[in-house]
Amino acid sequence: MTTYNQLAGLRVNYLGSDPTLNTGNEGQVWYNSTSGTLKSLVQIKAWSAGGNMTTARGDLASAVSGTQTAGLGFGGYTPGTGNRNLTEEYSGYTWAAGGNFPASVRSLAGAGTQTAGLGFGGFTTTTTNVTQEYDGTSWAAGGNMSTARFQIIGCGTQTAGLGFGGATYPPTTKTALTEKYDGTSWTAGGNLSSVRVLAGSAGTQTAGLSFGGNSVSDNTNATESYNGTSWTTKANLNTGRRTLAGAGIQTSALAFGGLTTVNSNATEEYDGSVWVTSTNLTTARETLGGAGTRAAALAFGGYGTVTSNATEEFNSTIFSPATGAWASGGSLSTARRALGGAGTQTASLAFGGDTSSDVKTNVTEKYDGTSWTTSGNMNTSRYFLAGAGTQTAALGFGGYTYPPLNPSGSTATESFNGSTWTSVNSMNTSRLQLAGCGTQTAALGFGGSTSPGITPTAATELWNGTSWTSNPTGLNTARRLLAGCGIQTAALAFGGGGPPNTAATESFNGSTWTSVSSLNTAVIQLGGCGTQTAALSFGGGPPITAATEQYNGTSWTSAPPMATARANLGGAGTQTAGLAFGGTTPPSTAVTEEWSGPQTTATASTLTTS
Repeated sequence: MTTYNQLAGLRVNYLGSDPTLNTGNEGQVWYNSTSGTLKSLVQIKAWSAGGNMTTARGDLASAVSGTQTAGLGFGGYTPGTGNRNLTEEYSGYTWAAGGNFPASVRSLAGAGTQTAGLGFGGFTTTTTNVTQEYDGTSWAAGGNMSTARFQIIGCGTQTAGLGFGGATYPPTTKTALTEKYDGTSWTAGGNLSSVRVLAGSAGTQTAGLSFGGNSVSDNTNATESYNGTSWTTKANLNTGRRTLAGAGIQTSALAFGGLTTVNSNATEEYDGSVWVTSTNLTTARETLGGAGTRAAALAFGGYGTVTSNATEEFNSTIFSPATGAWASGGSLSTARRALGGAGTQTASLAFGGDTSSDVKTNVTEKYDGTSWTTSGNMNTSRYFLAGAGTQTAALGFGGYTYPPLNPSGSTATESFNGSTWTSVNSMNTSRLQLAGCGTQTAALGFGGSTSPGITPTAATELWNGTSWTSNPTGLNTARRLLAGCGIQTAALAFGGGGPPNTAATESFNGSTWTSVSSLNTAVIQLGGCGTQTAALSFGGGPPITAATEQYNGTSWTSAPPMATARANLGGAGTQTAGLAFGGTTPPSTAVTEEWSGPQTTATASTLTTS
């Protein structure tokens, strides 16, 4: 029989604990002698949709040192309208208007972050050398650049910015000039190796990176790194192009979009030495904005087949396939989102939810491990409710009964006996978008919103089978659209938002909540199942994701994603036998997936390293 050593030319590592999950371990196979498990690491990379910008435009600037959940886009050009002075801020979910840029300008450069941004150069009716600083609310004048230019490239921070390349006008003359900003004034830096406009960028003032663009007469694939004084030629991009965007740092960058002879969706990753192709953008486009890191980038706006307001988020995750896998299950009879769930993987319950835009339902379905069948309807149609218990002894509580309008959510509680729902005593605090766990006679309700999408709450209530009691202390982090699991005296709450979105995780001992290790990614509208020391988190947004994480009582680790990315989904079961059902992709979906935990085990003494 062929061995791994013969196939791969390497021996299987024999380790007492798993290695750190990073790209240095990608593709490795090892044996964990403590758990008796054969494991490996692989990487998932994908672009997914985020919230659209309010105004479609290209030729805009971005705060390139911003993050995926705190982006800044400003200026730009919309055909038929002209130059723009608009500023928009991204929360990781939606764009909101910021303070207008003082001038309508396109082809300018950006640097800094959402709350400490920098914009400079560009084209109004002619080239400009004006610099503006953003404090998260409004723009104020900074020191002017020495040379007015447009199609300029930038990176760095508000107090340590870098501007390079670009072109003067009239006439259009490309330049290799580099200038450095100290928060007050610009000074000359070492010039690029050749003239360049419309390039991508990443990094800082003392460790900058320039790639692609348009040089003397055509597009280029050239890459140069900057050390604070001079530029050095590095490995070329695989695809030469101009008007592309970038994210990351000098030794770990991402390049995406641009224009070859047509709009490009090409994405490449840089490790400080070479560029390698990665997962393509969903929408091919040029003159787009970019921010974030190599593993968590943001792309927005630009020109594609139309002027775009689309936002995409790039995520790169390392996980071990040996941690489990998702498989397709039978679909719900009624597609819906924001539904309640209870039970196990082979005996679960789905109830309530929203079948389309604000169309609430009271439909109840049972799952037998293969298919769903309808059961007795709830008395109160609602969505964004919570659940607890089992398939034959469940509890549904809270939620939203709109329409008609109920701005405070619901206190309604219902008990299920396996065939019919019975109204029982109401919760003390009206709310929707809450989480729940426990049993029909000992349940826990926590978090949520006291009014739709506005006021998150930390309130926690305990159910004793007859009535709800408000717990003296609530969650440490008030939040809505969170997930939870466990029992009344040993619960776990994770994710959710206010905004902002949070990765916070808290454990409950029956009286108080304690903050523990956070999720790897801040996410709302997620599903969950399991126990306080063995939990599973899946789906959610923004953007809508298929990501899965496992909690071992100490920390969260990434696991293989679901086949269908979705938010506002239901969950049931355990960490080794979980169930995800319904949700929105959008639109509302009936998809069910079954999670199976690690199955490959062995006795440590049976494996040798020879």
